[in-house]
Amino acid sequence: MIGKQEITANATDHELSEMRALIEERSGILLDQSRDRFFRPRVLEHMEARRLVHGAELLRLIRGSNVEYDRFLERLLTQETSFNRYPSMFQALEKRVLPEMRMKKFWESPRSLRIWSAGCSSGEEPYTIALTVADAFEFAEAWNVHILATDISRQALDVCERGLYPARELAGLTPKQRDAYFAMEGDRFKVKPKIKQMVTFAPLNLANAVYMGKFDVIFCMNVMIYFSDERRTQLIQRFFEYLEPGGYLFLGHAESVAKAGVGFEPIVVGDSLIYRKPDGGASHKPIPAGKERL
Repeated sequence: MIGKQEITANATDHELSEMRALIEERSGILLDQSRDRFFRPRVLEHMEARRLVHGAELLRLIRGSNVEYDRFLERLLTQETSFNRYPSMFQALEKRVLPEMRMKKFWESPRSLRIWSAGCSSGEEPYTIALTVADAFEFAEAWNVHILATDISRQALDVCERGLYPARELAGLTPKQRDAYFAMEGDRFKVKPKIKQMVTFAPLNLANAVYMGKFDVIFCMNVMIYFSDERRTQLIQRFFEYLEPGGYLFLGHAESVAKAGVGFEPIVVGDSLIYRKPDGGASHKPIPAGKERL
């Protein structure tokens, strides 16, 4: 039976180049020759899963079907992630950024906090942001916390919406956090409603300029490594525009705003480097002791 026949996939260098060009054109993602070590094996893996022998067959498939293109891109971009994957970054959020936001916005009515997780993958990052907010704000329910989580992969967003994760992905959390923010469902952990309600998921290609309002904090970690220098610069300039004065940008350790020509202030917090948009030196009223319940 053909279903049991072993498939040996093959794609020429020219066919791989055509695939790279198609991906960059549609998604703004640059998978150049420096990424061939992972690109070629994942292409062949996808071809064998789809029972395709020649690279030309895959090219016809992904050019002719958005569904097939999305499946292909999903195979290329899927990577392991986990909750609190970069502890120093979330410590910077909890110890530096959120107390500053609390001071800045305490007298606002309503008190609101808008955070964007750009390139949220399967949801571990935005949910870690949400539980960090819950930890940092003693009465988080007194705030309108809105975390917008976007990704190009609809398959990843489906995982986000389910909010159901294996135990190994929660290894970076404390037992107290696991008990407070997750419920057991079979052998997996499900995000509790008080955390899930803070997060809204939406499909978005970061290569497309879509304005979604102003944010207090933007996370875009280990996403821009897939973009060309030109697109990287454009994206950082947009982040600067989208941030409120005094807002913060979190990037991956290998990413920088240095070449973008924008006025971010680099700030070192522990082992992390984060970026702040100047606010013109605005001062904030002190919060009277015991007033957090107001």
